[in-house]
Amino acid sequence: MLQTKRGYAGMVTAPHHLAAQAGLEVLRDGGNAIEAMIAAAATIAVVYPHMNGLGGDGFWLIGRSGEVPTAIRACGRSAALASRDWYRGQGVSQIPSRGPLAALTVAGTVAGWQSALALSRERHGGRLPLGRLLEHAIRHAADGVPVPRTLHENARNKIAELRDVPGFADVYLEDGSPPAVGSRLRQERVAATLERLAEAGLGDFYRGDLARSLARDLEAAGSPIRLPDLEEHEAPVVAPLGVNVGRHKVYNLPPPTQGLASLLLLALYDRVAAEEADGVAHVHRLVECTKAAFQVRDRNVTDPDYMKCPATSSLDARSIDALAARISKEKAAPWPHPSEPGDTVWLAAADGQGLVVSFIQSIYWEFGSGLVLPASGVTWQNRGTSFSMEADHLNRLEPRRLPFHTIQPAMAELSDGRLMAYGTMGGEGQPQSQAAIFTRHVLYGQELQAAVTAPRWLLGRTWGEEATNLKLEARFDEEVVAGLEQRGHDLVVVGPFEEMMGHAGAIVRHPDGLLEGASDPRSDGVVAVR
Repeated sequence: MLQTKRGYAGMVTAPHHLAAQAGLEVLRDGGNAIEAMIAAAATIAVVYPHMNGLGGDGFWLIGRSGEVPTAIRACGRSAALASRDWYRGQGVSQIPSRGPLAALTVAGTVAGWQSALALSRERHGGRLPLGRLLEHAIRHAADGVPVPRTLHENARNKIAELRDVPGFADVYLEDGSPPAVGSRLRQERVAATLERLAEAGLGDFYRGDLARSLARDLEAAGSPIRLPDLEEHEAPVVAPLGVNVGRHKVYNLPPPTQGLASLLLLALYDRVAAEEADGVAHVHRLVECTKAAFQVRDRNVTDPDYMKCPATSSLDARSIDALAARISKEKAAPWPHPSEPGDTVWLAAADGQGLVVSFIQSIYWEFGSGLVLPASGVTWQNRGTSFSMEADHLNRLEPRRLPFHTIQPAMAELSDGRLMAYGTMGGEGQPQSQAAIFTRHVLYGQELQAAVTAPRWLLGRTWGEEATNLKLEARFDEEVVAGLEQRGHDLVVVGPFEEMMGHAGAIVRHPDGLLEGASDPRSDGVVAVR
């Protein structure tokens, strides 16, 4: 069984061990937590390319105890050409989920690295050169890495819909078949792209030779993205959302992410909390809080420029009280409700000087759009498929609009002075797994690793499945399963450690400098400790 890792000098947790080790090496070289995270983020883009990459988006929370964290919104807007009329002109009535027409939003994650690096140098004493931060990612891309089981299985499961997408088979198939687990995956073009960024700077992705290469290849493939879309992109620092959960302060990203739902879920549960963890009452009430939070999210969350009222209005104490009063502690509310799939990676880093980072990046579905650009080797996201072609839809497609995002990193300032960074991949499951980990560790006192390892649940559809029921890992007691059925939940018991439940993790910094870390046994990850 995995145990909570502890140390003082620095720590990185990631869903792949090579990413965690890359971040740790940066800490050993005198880098801070932001620099370690850039190294880990670049590395995991190489070693988990089916879940994230240079062609995706990302979000940051950067904090110290006693301070409101800094948030970075590194997500790209839809292309200027990407109107509903333009898509109808391509002969489609809805945005395709795969292929060039699915690649309609700018990739924002590299700009997020750039913004974070600037903050590191301006506010946190960062001094390591960019080339050092990208060193591990470049080497792993050039030399190759062993194919993890999760990449093999996702390629096998999605081969029919991705096989004919331009560039996909050249990278992710071997003689037309999914690469074998443990076989060597080389990405020489990605290595060259990273080397170019190390030499010319991260801004070259948007306003340089690399940007021109990306734009040419995107246009040639049939994507609506053009060079001006890249040139206009930036990753701004934004104010995080926050809410009180008991005596604790929990933070997340504002719209267009579903961070609001994650915060609202915890605030609602705080008002209807069970007496103990992992019993029928704990799971049932969190699931019911999830339903209520998702309904608020789906009525309100979109590009903030299009929202009729600010997200903070949904976190008003009176609003939460009124919503909590409608949650039944004994009976399941009707479901299903529209849900969103998604593949993602979440990571955290902490240094010995008190800086803590919670970070997430994604290409949305597994392998994103599936489009691999010929010159750069970049796999482009399909985040724009979250837009609707319906003119009256909350998230209707418009040019230069931010898409709705499932991904969002979490951070909490606990009442005893601890600072907690936590998160997971998993689309609709992210708020649910965040809530499971937070309540188990913070509200019920479970050890950090135990809170991550413990069986989880997922309400909603994930990874292309049509079922929107409640899925429980098989390690739950039979009494819990029976009790949930008696309360009216439509549920199914799945395997004991299911990837659909996400790759979660956490780092907690104590006031005396002690660091505690956890990684998910459902992933290939570790907690790397300095």
